[in-house]
Amino acid sequence: LLFVVGTVSCTLFLAVNSLYSASDDVIELTPANFNKEVIQSESLWLVEFYAPWCGHCQRLTPEWKKAATALKGVVKVGAVDADKHQSLGGQYGVRGFPTIKIFGANKNKAEDYQGGRTSDAIVDAALSALRSLVKERLSGRSGGYSSGRQGRESGGGDKKDVIELTDDSFDKNVINSDDVWMVEFYAPWCGHCKNLEPEWAAAATEVKEQTKGKVKLAAVDATVNQVLASRYGIRGFPTIKIFQKGEDPVDYDGGRTRSDIVARALDLFSDNAPPPELLEIISEDVLKSTCDAHQLCIISVLPHILDTGASGRNSYLDVMLKMAEKYKKKMWGWLWTEAGAQSDLESSLGIGGFGYPAMAAVNARKMKFALLKGSFSEQGINEFLRELSVGRGSTAPVGGGAFPKIHSVEPWDGKDGELPVEDDIDLSDVDLDDLGKDEL
Repeated sequence: LLFVVGTVSCTLFLAVNSLYSASDDVIELTPANFNKEVIQSESLWLVEFYAPWCGHCQRLTPEWKKAATALKGVVKVGAVDADKHQSLGGQYGVRGFPTIKIFGANKNKAEDYQGGRTSDAIVDAALSALRSLVKERLSGRSGGYSSGRQGRESGGGDKKDVIELTDDSFDKNVINSDDVWMVEFYAPWCGHCKNLEPEWAAAATEVKEQTKGKVKLAAVDATVNQVLASRYGIRGFPTIKIFQKGEDPVDYDGGRTRSDIVARALDLFSDNAPPPELLEIISEDVLKSTCDAHQLCIISVLPHILDTGASGRNSYLDVMLKMAEKYKKKMWGWLWTEAGAQSDLESSLGIGGFGYPAMAAVNARKMKFALLKGSFSEQGINEFLRELSVGRGSTAPVGGGAFPKIHSVEPWDGKDGELPVEDDIDLSDVDLDDLGKDEL
């Protein structure tokens, strides 16, 4: 007896949860297919949000089916079990059942249906909405929706640097890529995803610039690309994962602001970036290409080779390389020249003539510079650069408002310097004893 009762109650339960079946012309909608079927569609949609236990919904069901059959091939008619899929109902502000929404030209601004609950009334409303949609297209105000990214782009702002990935494009772009990928798995109906969207877009642009494209920010609609969502065990939205070549993906669990995302991206970049180049200023091209391509260029003027020899110069260069490595996530350029080789440049930076080694940090866009006041040592340079990185430190305009003429010079050969060869002087006719007397 218990078994029979259990069977009957189970059957009733299944029946009450299936107001629509595959044989109906009503399309069952879920979080997994809603974006692809409705949001990405160019068709007009009427969507009922219902609860299986709701009496009004049960009474509407045969009328809704009749309307769907009558509108087949003209207007799409769907239904969402909003009791089962509460997130989807919540996304569209469903507070009672049944709620009917019309998704017209702008799929991101659904209209509430306020008409009668008969198939005739529903069909009339659908055809009226269809007429409006067609007239809008005729006047050029709307072209419908053919892109799967409309749900992402509706909030305004520039998403050009967020790379949209799909089941088909993911592997060839991400797996085995030498770049680092930060991938957001989102759902179009998810409120937290919408809040993240402008931050993610702004971060993508900044990260692209700061890392020269070596760290990429991407997005995957997990409701459409279910192969990826399943492969990476996506259970909530948004989920952000970090992909690096040869490593298992890891979850990003940092903050959701632009600055948080950028900071993590730059950390990832600096972990993977090659050591920065330290270039000698041997031509105008070296100076301009380095300083124009970076937010700051750090220029050192090292003592003449005769004052330090190769070992002394290399010790200064080692200090610069260590600092370049330490601050490599800043993406600064690093340059050096020998005292006197570029005297015009020295003068424009307030160096010139003494106090070697010297260091200046130059912002080529603003043509302003700051001078190292402390010692030319790891500690002194670190304090100088740390102040710069937080926006402190006194600056001055570059003399003349532009870089001066740069002289082309031979690059240092890595050897000790040699004194210039002087002309031989014939002292054979000079009485050295007399010379000494005169001087005394």
